[in-house]
Amino acid sequence: MPDRIYLDWNATTPLRPEAKAAMAAAWELAGNPSSVHAEGRQARRLVEDARAAVAAGVGARPQDVVFSSGGTEANALALTPGLRRGAGQPVQQLLVSAIEHASVLAGGRFPADAIKTIRVTASGLVDLDHLRELLSGPPALVSVMLANNETGAIQPVAEVARIVHQAGGLLHVDAIQAFGKIAFDIKSIEADLITLSAHKIGGPKGVGAVVLAGDVQGLEPLLRGGGQELGRRAGTENVAGISAFGAAAKVAMTALEVDAGRLAGLKSSLEDGLKQTPRMIVFSEAAPRLPNTTLFTVPGLKAETAVIGFDLAGIAVSSGSACSSGKVQPSHVLDAMGQGRELAQGAVRLSLGWSTSQTEIELALKAWRKLANTLLKSNETQVERF
Repeated sequence: MPDRIYLDWNATTPLRPEAKAAMAAAWELAGNPSSVHAEGRQARRLVEDARAAVAAGVGARPQDVVFSSGGTEANALALTPGLRRGAGQPVQQLLVSAIEHASVLAGGRFPADAIKTIRVTASGLVDLDHLRELLSGPPALVSVMLANNETGAIQPVAEVARIVHQAGGLLHVDAIQAFGKIAFDIKSIEADLITLSAHKIGGPKGVGAVVLAGDVQGLEPLLRGGGQELGRRAGTENVAGISAFGAAAKVAMTALEVDAGRLAGLKSSLEDGLKQTPRMIVFSEAAPRLPNTTLFTVPGLKAETAVIGFDLAGIAVSSGSACSSGKVQPSHVLDAMGQGRELAQGAVRLSLGWSTSQTEIELALKAWRKLANTLLKSNETQVERF
């Protein structure tokens, strides 16, 4: 029996052995990747090999990958006023769905009065009619995530892209939670920019990327100085982190089909067990979802208490997004879905990964049954004893 069970893979993943080995090899190199001598060329080769691996994972050209310090910086860099496609009109406003990550909701470099919010349905999917209404103004950059980090709901981004392009706008897709979990590429989802993060696929924390469609122009750097990343992101590249990102991307893409099918089976087993609790709610259940993500609650449940209870039982779970202060707060995603404050305060997320086993799922369900019988008594919600 494992000492601890980790079911918070959407927050971060363990470092893959291949990524760890790539980092160790990079640390042995002395060269700066911008130097022209042999040591510098060795470091440059690691960066460019990783760039090619990340590009291949999303069907892009290597020269269209811009490395960053993580997903938050990547999103901030992508949300640039003035972006355009070819000879098209530059974007002047930003439209973001109400369930985006905080780094997207912050708006990048768009002024506050140029940002509008797109409603979502009760299932957590973008309201396409509301999107069409908002696109009646000047050319817009629209930001819609491919898969939500809390509910796992997969957005209809290809349909969103067609609506946006017909209105003369551009589409940014935050693919950070989807990368390595479902198959997609930048062409199939018709995105103009996508953003990625290494530590969601078994790479290290502190490395991310913006990936551009081939003819997107106007990406202005957040950090200015040297000419690194073809002038799009100044600063000496994090060679070890980038190399590990590339290694993790290769493994994740190779294992994608097998992992996705296995995880979907484990998630189904998990949710079948959870639903034996009376009044159980699985959020976005009617929507297409990631194969590894379950966000659930029972009326009267307090997420903070449940998360602590799981932790004391040796199981790491989450109340939703792991960002901000580390405190459990009501989910803005569930609020946008119209679920109400009480349910939002009780939402618990279990997210699975490549090493999750059926035994771990069974132990998590056993812990939940014990917790539920204890935590829900005060609300007169009795749970069948197993």
